[in-house]
Amino acid sequence: MVKVLFVCHGNICRSPMAEYMFKDLVKKEGLEDKFIIESAATSTEEIGNPVHYGTLNILKRLGINPKDKRACQIDFEMYKNYDYIIIMDKYNHYNIVNRLGHMYENKIKLLLEYASIHRDISDPWYTGDFEATYEDIKIGLDGFLNYLKSNDLIGE
Repeated sequence: MVKVLFVCHGNICRSPMAEYMFKDLVKKEGLEDKFIIESAATSTEEIGNPVHYGTLNILKRLGINPKDKRACQIDFEMYKNYDYIIIMDKYNHYNIVNRLGHMYENKIKLLLEYASIHRDISDPWYTGDFEATYEDIKIGLDGFLNYLKSNDLIGE
């Protein structure tokens, strides 16, 4: 079982978009039973809030229903137990390590790095550009799944 946690600042825009798009992607590949996929925030600002309407609109357009997703904050158990902590920007890395320590830091990686792109995914909360965020997340998720497949990292 591959355990993946997508993380952004508030867990209402980028990380839930990545979570639900990746769930949809692995389902279409017939791999959904091989993954545990969730998302979380580094901050407490949005805890309990639903997915932002900009992300919700994109997911609905893709035929994806984020159900009753509510923002939650990454905790030490998540940090310890997930195989991959996939972040949207470098600030998320700082926040995780600052709060939870360096012990599992090797699990943390920027999503776009899986597509050999070394930059952050912009936060649409500030840019207002949910389409650009969607495009970046799609590229990163495709790269991540290809990475797992090419390295034979998807368990039986």
